[in-house]
Amino acid sequence: MSSTATETVSPAKGKPKWLRVKLPTGKKYTQLRSLVDTYNLHTICTSGSCPNMGECWGEGTATFMILGNICTRSCGFCGVKTGRPEDLDWAEPEKVARSIKIMGIKHAVVTSVDRDDLKDMGSILWAETVKAIRRMNPETTLETLIPDFQGVERHLDRILEVSPEVISHNMETVRRLTREVRIQAKYDRSLGVLKYLKAKGARRTKSGIMLGLGETQEEVLQTLHDLRSAEVDIVTIGQYLQPSKKHLPVKRFVTPEEFDTYREAGLEMGFRHVESGALVRSSYKAHKHID
Repeated sequence: MSSTATETVSPAKGKPKWLRVKLPTGKKYTQLRSLVDTYNLHTICTSGSCPNMGECWGEGTATFMILGNICTRSCGFCGVKTGRPEDLDWAEPEKVARSIKIMGIKHAVVTSVDRDDLKDMGSILWAETVKAIRRMNPETTLETLIPDFQGVERHLDRILEVSPEVISHNMETVRRLTREVRIQAKYDRSLGVLKYLKAKGARRTKSGIMLGLGETQEEVLQTLHDLRSAEVDIVTIGQYLQPSKKHLPVKRFVTPEEFDTYREAGLEMGFRHVESGALVRSSYKAHKHID
């Protein structure tokens, strides 16, 4: 595949037809939407206006964010607020667990902001959240989409000890663009986190990347090779969409055919699951990734 096919001189203009999102529908979605509104439950699905919300809720999957809504990092792609976070809410684990119970979630994805301001970087509350979900929802399976915890092994060990079915950490982009896209993150540190998790017994490891930020096709394939070398089981590949004018611009809208090519390449490399498409997000079809 040619690298020049992914390069553009100016930001992309106008969304293509394959990025049009259908309004969520269905009996299950309607029921869950009513519960979320009635009990004032917080999910990333609703706050992030996820394009797959109807599909995921219909399959009994939802995503929850912990450790507040202010991040200590300032990634160029992310719409989460950056600044000084508020104090931890130690009742949060029970609140999340109760939300999952009320919604009748079969597979929950838990994620968080980065908390570099804390000595444990939030890893203790992370572990307590998984424990609370297990106590209140013993039949619910779990994916933890964690930050890098600056690569500190004792923090990663806390996640390993509570043994979620899937532990996920996103690379987000290719090596060359990491400093611009993720700023405080490091490509090799993220790879190291994924390698460590697998080496220490994680059941399934998972990562995700966004396309359309100026990467070449060769760089995407190299990133997939790097992830397989780290023994990552599952990868998600989706289209980057600019959250606001302050964020990095979209350089290119990747075609469905190219996403299909990456899916095929990833499966040939040996990934258990490859979700690749314009509207794919980290938690897309997450319930299938425990298999």
